[in-house]
Amino acid sequence: MKLYFIALLPDQVIQDEVTAFKQTALERFESGQALKSPPHITLIPPFRSNETQFSALQSLANKEKPFQVDLRNFDRFSSRVIYVNVLPHPTLLHHQKRLADLCSSQWGIIPDSRPFHPHMTVAFKDLKRSVFPEAWAYFSTLSYERFFMAQAFTLLVHSGQRWEVDKTFPFA
Repeated sequence: MKLYFIALLPDQVIQDEVTAFKQTALERFESGQALKSPPHITLIPPFRSNETQFSALQSLANKEKPFQVDLRNFDRFSSRVIYVNVLPHPTLLHHQKRLADLCSSQWGIIPDSRPFHPHMTVAFKDLKRSVFPEAWAYFSTLSYERFFMAQAFTLLVHSGQRWEVDKTFPFA
């Protein structure tokens, strides 16, 4: 069984900028785990599947229209994760809910017990608690405001080393 997750990927300019933040987290705070995936907003967290055809994802994507996603500064989850903050606009929440409903009915993927909180991770897992205050002091002072048009759902697969784009499902 392969390990997958479904996400929104920003345009290449924003991917490069967020990757630079991840690189800073590695160089300054020894947290490089986030570099093992492209910058993204997780819509459906990792799940295992034998599925090789995800045509239902394209069927759903065909019913969706591109929409704007706004990024504003940085935030954190407790003292372990630092991320680029994604504003939770109703359109984004609606898309995630429709996708979660599809994944539940189509493949039996049980929805995450935590509420959907859109974000783009910069540092996590390997960010030491002792370093967190310094890392948060650094990122919390940075100003970062961008937006991108979400154009597709992206299915990522774990290669054994890192997350890679498997398929993209463009919106209508």
